[in-house]
Amino acid sequence: MSTDTSTDRTDRTDEPAWLLVTRREVVSRITDKSFLIGTALMVVMIVGFLGFTAWQDEKTDDVTLGATPDAVAMATAVKDGASAVDDKVRVAVVELDDDAAARAALREDDVDAWLHPAEDGDGWQLTSESSEQDSLTDVTEAVVRQQVLARNAADAGTSVDALEAGSSVTTSFLRGDAERAAVAEVVGFAFVFLFYFAALIFGMQLASSVIEEKQSRIVEIIAAAIPLRHLLAGKVLGNTALAVIQLLVYLVVGLVGMSFTSYKSYLPALSGPTAWFIGFFLAGFVALACLWAVAGSLASRTEDLQATSTPLTMLMLVMFFGGLSLDGRAQVIASFVPPVSAVVMPKRILAGGVEWWEPLVALGLLAAFAAVTVWVGEKLYRRALLQTGGRVSLRQAWSAAE
Repeated sequence: MSTDTSTDRTDRTDEPAWLLVTRREVVSRITDKSFLIGTALMVVMIVGFLGFTAWQDEKTDDVTLGATPDAVAMATAVKDGASAVDDKVRVAVVELDDDAAARAALREDDVDAWLHPAEDGDGWQLTSESSEQDSLTDVTEAVVRQQVLARNAADAGTSVDALEAGSSVTTSFLRGDAERAAVAEVVGFAFVFLFYFAALIFGMQLASSVIEEKQSRIVEIIAAAIPLRHLLAGKVLGNTALAVIQLLVYLVVGLVGMSFTSYKSYLPALSGPTAWFIGFFLAGFVALACLWAVAGSLASRTEDLQATSTPLTMLMLVMFFGGLSLDGRAQVIASFVPPVSAVVMPKRILAGGVEWWEPLVALGLLAAFAAVTVWVGEKLYRRALLQTGGRVSLRQAWSAAE
């Protein structure tokens, strides 16, 4: 009876039932204050992070280096050579009368550090009041090393270049470009985090809405009006659309903000990987969204969701930490294994060195996984949704009558 009624009512509508459900999901969420506030807060966080990065890029670290008479010449060399080592560090030299004056200057914060010969007579020592002066230490080490090498080379009748000949070490990757590695690591983390964040937040909300409809018995009224597969399709597509819209907002804000940092030269190289990430995100999210709907249909109360969603939560944690920690051969293999490939392959594309066919194969496998997940999930969803009286196991849902 319900099948005939739902068919008649669906035929009388101007558009498919799944489209009505999709529209309801999108409109109800996009006008929800918590959704808008959450999105705005994330945008503020992204802008704040990029703004801080841009500020750090432009920031000059002004440091004051104290020197007793036996170290004035070396301190002056540090001052003159600082910009060659780090153009963000500017050193000012303060001449001090003796060791006692240097210690007093440190205690009064008149100088950031005091340069003097080491007590054992071997090398130089940089003394600070109570904390390491990282930028000054790096500059001082580099300049002092260069000065001492030049002096020792002159004493030996040779040159620094001759002494250092053949000692340079460069890095390269069998796969990818070493120059892009740091940027790829940061952007790759952003990709993994955005996928995990969207799948978890929207997934939990999707599952909760399924439970609410089931617990209030509203779903029985909906089932009499439209096929349950249309209800599932509308929920999955609606949440997918919202997740993609939110993702695009974050990506646009991130890429525009990045243009104001020192990493703006990498923007052209990020356009391709970003497009691939959107494709992998779409396929991976559809698969997980369907599983979240199943988790909601297996529960009869909100309290049951933790139990029914535990396997899915564990899977997402594996994806998150796998996307962050895998490297080498393990990363290559994982980039073809759904659903982990949704976060691993875009990260590999970012690093470079990926053959043209690899993303296509990985995306095809992920799409096939999503299709199987949707097929299996649709059956479990329909068979578990109308069962009340307690939590439904996967075996009970699969063996239940249509």
